Amino acid sequence: MKKTILLMLAFILAACSARATTDYDKNLAKWNDANISHYRYSLFIGCFCAFRDQMPLTIEVKDGEVVSMTRPDGTTVNSTDPSYDIFESYATIDRVFLKLEADQTGDADEVTVTFDSTYGYPVNVAVDNIKEAIDDEISYQVSNFEVLE
Repeated sequence: MKKTILLMLAFILAACSARATTDYDKNLAKWNDANISHYRYSLFIGCFCAFRDQMPLTIEVKDGEVVSMTRPDGTTVNSTDPSYDIFESYATIDRVFLKLEADQTGDADEVTVTFDSTYGYPVNVAVDNIKEAIDDEISYQVSNFEVLE
C-alpha cells in the first residue's frame, strides 16, 4: 500500500513538473532542435514609430549572423540607418526569442504570443507595456519564413 501511494505521488509530482515548462521554453527547444543555420524571413515591427513605412524587412541569416536586411523597396538597411539598432535587435530568430523573453519577464502589463507549429519561432507578439496608456504598444511578426540550403 505504501509503495502504491509513493508511486502515485511520484507520478503526480512528475506531471506537475512537466506542466511547469512554459510555451516559451517548449518552443525555444523546438527551434533549437530544428538546428536551422540558414534562413530568411520577413519581420514587421508595429509601433507608433518613425520607421513604420519601412516594414516589413526581409532578413537573411546564416550561422547566427545577419547576411542581409532589406526594406520592401529592396534597399539595404545598413549601420548608418537611424533605426538600425532597433532592427538589429530582431534580426535573427534567436534575437526575437530574446526580445520575447525580455518582454515576458519585464514590466509589461500584457504580452500575447503565438508560435510556429513546425519550428517553434514566435510568429506574432503583441506587447502592451501600460494598459491604460496610448501608443506604448509594440508588436512584431515573423512571416514568410524559409529554410535556405
